[in-house]
Amino acid sequence: EPPDAPKDFSCQTQDMKRVTCTWTEAETYLYGENLPQYTLSKTSSPKTALCKASCYKQCSCSWDIGQQRIWNVTVTVENPLGKKTATDVFDVNHRMYPTAPFQVWEDCTDTEITLHWNYKNKEIELFCQTEVLQPDGKVELHNSSMADSKRVTVRGLQPYTEYRARVRCGAARHFWRWSEWSQPLTTRTKEGTPLGKLDIWREITPVLGGRNVTLFWKRTPRFQANGKIISYKVTWEKIEDGSKPESISVSSVYSSTRIFIDNHSYRISIMAKNNVNFSLPSVLIISGATDNSRKILFCSFLGTEELKEGQVNGTDDGIFISWEPRSIYDSYIIDWCNFPGWQPCGLQWKRFGPNTSSAVISSAAFVPGVRYKFRVYGSVANRAFLLEKKIGYLRELPPRLDPIVRKVDLTYNSVALSWDSYLTNESEPGFVRGYHVYVSPIEGNCNLKGSKKHILSDESELCKYTIENPEEKRYTVKHLMPNTKYKIVVKAFTGGGETPIVNFRYIDTPSNSNMLYLVFLLVIVPALVAAICHWKMKWVKECCCPVIPSPNTSKVLSFKEFKIDSEKVLKINDCLPDVLAMDSNAEAQKL
Repeated sequence: EPPDAPKDFSCQTQDMKRVTCTWTEAETYLYGENLPQYTLSKTSSPKTALCKASCYKQCSCSWDIGQQRIWNVTVTVENPLGKKTATDVFDVNHRMYPTAPFQVWEDCTDTEITLHWNYKNKEIELFCQTEVLQPDGKVELHNSSMADSKRVTVRGLQPYTEYRARVRCGAARHFWRWSEWSQPLTTRTKEGTPLGKLDIWREITPVLGGRNVTLFWKRTPRFQANGKIISYKVTWEKIEDGSKPESISVSSVYSSTRIFIDNHSYRISIMAKNNVNFSLPSVLIISGATDNSRKILFCSFLGTEELKEGQVNGTDDGIFISWEPRSIYDSYIIDWCNFPGWQPCGLQWKRFGPNTSSAVISSAAFVPGVRYKFRVYGSVANRAFLLEKKIGYLRELPPRLDPIVRKVDLTYNSVALSWDSYLTNESEPGFVRGYHVYVSPIEGNCNLKGSKKHILSDESELCKYTIENPEEKRYTVKHLMPNTKYKIVVKAFTGGGETPIVNFRYIDTPSNSNMLYLVFLLVIVPALVAAICHWKMKWVKECCCPVIPSPNTSKVLSFKEFKIDSEKVLKINDCLPDVLAMDSNAEAQKL
């Protein structure tokens, strides 16, 4: 293709002695002898070349300008298929492109940095700009207060903080463009007095003659060390008698220490120290151990004389804790151990404002199946009072063991199960919520009244009964079939469920004794009576069914004179009756 006109053609100087023109090379798809040829010349003298161009991604051409300040130059690009030109008219004084500053150094205080530099263009009046990179990645630009100044002061910086700075310059009178940036300089401000207070807490252990107090401290987001912390100063003094304070210095590698105090009230303060000064003291007050009357009255007023451990639940973000707010406190503190059962347990604490009544406690150390204890304190005038106790899990897991069934009472249609109280100590992976009783006949499916179906992984079917009272230790399964073999198991469950069913207990229900008694009454007894009757038939017949006598066969009426025709007649006057009764009917009159 024929060449295009050179793009981005412009000229500039760095020293007012030599001008360099640059432009972008265009693709012509011609190579070897047919490559485009570039010529830079005065527009008024196109045949006189000012310089020979060299091209690599970008073309450039330089020449000495002498005393001439106004220039009209043309670049010509030509190949066998055509020719194109581009022209630039400029004043050298307006095309100043300074070299990058060098030899950058600094002077520092705790909040200021003064940067110094040099540059080669000493005969040109320059205006410089400084870029400061903050620790959070934010970039700030600071301009020199006057032309030809070789320094700039950056104020309002943080003590003992690392900053990164660099400088660039441009012509002060006829600005054309900035120079390249100088090499970056990394510097750190000096140390200053620590700002803010440490967040401090304590753990009190009664011992003979007094108390061991373990003190903890950590830096709050508002605390600024403003240097390298080299130690911590711990001071404690009695409040009542104003005795001389005691103090110790603790190395900066530690964040806790233990002191012994007697049973009086004490004021304890902790300060951080760097190479310049101490921070403001953080104060806490520990009430006297013998001041029971005031404690009892205060706790009674708060309703905390008997603190019970309330259960709390885990969430996706941590363990949710809520408490009853009291208006007398200016803050609340929750403390807990990251590693329950260990020594040290990794005591942690967190503070909340007076208007807060709930929080989600999270920690990278929290793991499922571990019971964590939380204590909620109210703080007023640097004194902390225990308000509530909480226990909970990040996530509950199934119980490790099944309840041990100690007694099985069987009838023909029921089984009464009794088991030991389930251990609910701190090592349990969840709160026991109740029990499940599973029953099934060895042969066939279970369809007991009052139960729910439960399908195992092998698709076998069980009858399931739920006991939602964890204190219950007895349950009776009813509606069983007599003389049948059953498998049965008792499982404890938590908020995390229960362990898989593996081991069953097998029972055999006895026969129904009432049914046997009924069979005996309805079958055996009648059969026995029939047999006896058959054996003594004649006796039974005479006793139960005697023969009714007939007058015609009676020996009393066997005399001939008593016969009238074929009937035998008994004359009344021949008898001596006990009672004589006369019927008044017609037949009687006839007789």
